[in-house]
Amino acid sequence: MAVEEAHTEETPYGGYVTTAGWFVHNLQEALAVRFEQGGALYPLEPQEAPFRDIGVNVRVLWPGDANGLYHHEDAQEGFLVLFGECLLIVEEQERPLRQWDYFHCPPGTRHVIVGAGTGPCVVFMIGARPEQETLAYPASDVAAKYGASVSKDTSDRDEAYAGRSDDFEPLHLPWPVR
Repeated sequence: MAVEEAHTEETPYGGYVTTAGWFVHNLQEALAVRFEQGGALYPLEPQEAPFRDIGVNVRVLWPGDANGLYHHEDAQEGFLVLFGECLLIVEEQERPLRQWDYFHCPPGTRHVIVGAGTGPCVVFMIGARPEQETLAYPASDVAAKYGASVSKDTSDRDEAYAGRSDDFEPLHLPWPVR
């Protein structure tokens, strides 16, 4: 049985995938969304049909932007810096990352990535998607220096991100990203 090709929709900001199926998606021609906090994201997974086994995205972080809050989860993840520089905060340590650095993140590893350097960085992010995901947000003095920590430990995502906006604006990012 053949797998059907996914459908894409064009917007003034670029295209995005709207259904399940196989696809080829060029980021130079893709829609991106910029968050008030947390840089920009290329939504590679269809919102109505997210990938079953893995989560995948490409994140653009400008200096000071964090990809989320310091956290750990029960799934394996991987992060590859495609362009620019960023700062990895892992197990209360700061580690600079630059183009082509890869961070392997076993389950249970506390981490967050923050944009650094003089311009944006682009990070390919991939992670296992367990049927039942468990996340926790521990308070971190190191991550707090970058606005990327909760004030008290929680395992409730809504509590962790309370006061942070989910608002985003669609945009088309030029390549190379500036």
